[in-house]
Amino acid sequence: MKARLPKGMGGGPQNMNAMIRQAQKMQEDMKAKQEEIEQRSFTATAGGGMVEVVVNGKKEVLSIALKPEVVDPEDIEMLQDLIVAATNEALRNAGDTMNSEMEKITGNLNIPGMV
Repeated sequence: MKARLPKGMGGGPQNMNAMIRQAQKMQEDMKAKQEEIEQRSFTATAGGGMVEVVVNGKKEVLSIALKPEVVDPEDIEMLQDLIVAATNEALRNAGDTMNSEMEKITGNLNIPGMV
């Protein structure tokens, strides 16, 4: 007795070639989107705008801006905490954008090694 594949499954070499082409296109689209996002800037603030951090899609810090009134020699720890908070938020924004854009391309498939 022969096993039968459900309709749409199997199909021989032609179907396999189509799947390979589709996977290659998806990979090319993902690479292009990743390069696009790496060029973008992501900004986050902390302390009501007292600290602003800008990162790129490569998760590199591009700039840190401090309002003069946040610089208190008596409270360096607060300034450090604000810088860390703004930096982490900017990096999180960059990562979330990368993930959501890749999910749009992959159709939410979980493909190991693709992102």
